[in-house]
Amino acid sequence: MSHGTSYVPPARTLTNVTLRGPAALADALPYLIGYHPDDSIVLIGLYGGRGRFGGRIRLGIPSVRAEWPDTAGQLADCLMQSGLARGERPDASLVYLCREPVEDDSSTAVKEQLRPLAEELRRALVARGMPVHESLFLSGGRYWTYLCQDGRCCPPEGRRLGPSGVSELAAATTYAGIRTRGSAQELTRRIAPLGPPRACRQEGALREASARLLPDLVTEEGRARIRERTLRLAARLRRRYLAASRSTLPVGPGLDDIQDDAILADEEAAELLVGLQDRVTRDRAAEWMEGEEAEPALRLWRALCRRCVGTYAEYGAPALALAGWVAWSGGDEPSARVALEQALRLDPRYTFAHLLHSACNRGLDPEPLRQCLRKQRADYERWASS
Repeated sequence: MSHGTSYVPPARTLTNVTLRGPAALADALPYLIGYHPDDSIVLIGLYGGRGRFGGRIRLGIPSVRAEWPDTAGQLADCLMQSGLARGERPDASLVYLCREPVEDDSSTAVKEQLRPLAEELRRALVARGMPVHESLFLSGGRYWTYLCQDGRCCPPEGRRLGPSGVSELAAATTYAGIRTRGSAQELTRRIAPLGPPRACRQEGALREASARLLPDLVTEEGRARIRERTLRLAARLRRRYLAASRSTLPVGPGLDDIQDDAILADEEAAELLVGLQDRVTRDRAAEWMEGEEAEPALRLWRALCRRCVGTYAEYGAPALALAGWVAWSGGDEPSARVALEQALRLDPRYTFAHLLHSACNRGLDPEPLRQCLRKQRADYERWASS
């Protein structure tokens, strides 16, 4: 890549970083999306003559090769729309494919397996007026470019990635207060269903709660009763998480999540998950998005995500969407994207998650939605006190 591409960190620093060549772009990926992607397609929009970075789209690589052409077109459309939402269409694009080898495969073999996908993405982006300035494959601590076949500069075995955290971009993002948050797998693990033996007990509690509560959700009177009961229980649990201050708990997401799982009883989790299937209840719960309410609410929603086990996995979409919303509202876009992607994987038609995912990917400000929820809360409090 002969020209430079500019990355401008947030307003806490005025430093502009120019990335030149595949090595710098490969090193930049986790800083551009906030975590180390794995088994992922990542598209990034570029603007202007200097290639200023814009919208970012990430999706897991479809396992069915026949889906690649449609996936490429849909992702290219999403990238284009992410720019149009800001009033500026991307002028070009970057493509990243990330996948680690399994069993007897090598990274080089996986790169060749994914070459048709890289070509589908290139064609889709070019067709929409966003030519691909670089198309990279990352695997096993090495990188390759699909756009260069010259073995003198791009050897078949690829080139080794530099040490993590020592580049100019790493320094700029650290100074700006931005940090990477592990890998996509690590972020997904925080909201993944629990395994046995806890999963067996939780599935039993969900079975009992569903039989007891779902009939009420089909009538207006029953929904109102379940709504108030669910919100009272959620508020009580949020206060319980607030009281269990993280300062007294072990450091590290894995240990923190284990402690948070211990706070939530199986029966409480089951009742909440059933109650959150009601849209109004979910919208009211989304009001806990800022201030001292946000952190314990996020811990509660993540703990609920981990309770959507067995045949009740589909109950997870509201909890995942709420976890994504509170993470996005708090500035943690990487965690938000992962949670919202998981919600859409469970229910591709889940409108709340779809709208949040689209807005987050477009780099929009969550403040307008926070304002709507503040007004909703004030209106309800006035009605309740009248």
